[in-house]
Amino acid sequence: MNEEVMQQWMATAERLANAAEALDRVLGKMELQQETLSNKVDRIVAAVEERPQYEPDRAEGNRQLSERIAELEKSNADLKAQAARAMRKTLPATVSAILAKSCEVGNEKLDRGVLDKTLQSLSVEQRIAVKAELARAGMIE
Repeated sequence: MNEEVMQQWMATAERLANAAEALDRVLGKMELQQETLSNKVDRIVAAVEERPQYEPDRAEGNRQLSERIAELEKSNADLKAQAARAMRKTLPATVSAILAKSCEVGNEKLDRGVLDKTLQSLSVEQRIAVKAELARAGMIE
């Protein structure tokens, strides 16, 4: 029995030695991984520390872009207003023909009494349409 116990102790010792070797290999791999992670963290920290040096330039660029956007939006609004003022102010041919028969059409505004007398032969819908066109052209208020 003494020999059996000795063999069991030897087998246990051998298993412990194998486990110690396995632990040593795992520990070596863990140290390597730790070193790799540490290097990565150091690079990240260095990159983060360098970043604030470029931030003022970026902020200045953003400010310039914002100013340029505001300038372009103002210019766009001005151009739209200018286009609205420069709308075509001509009358359709039928309205011009009706006005030519009864009154003189110039650059000045039309007299309402003369206009009403001229458009008297038209239906109500046609009078409204003619007056709308004249208002759009700026010839009446």
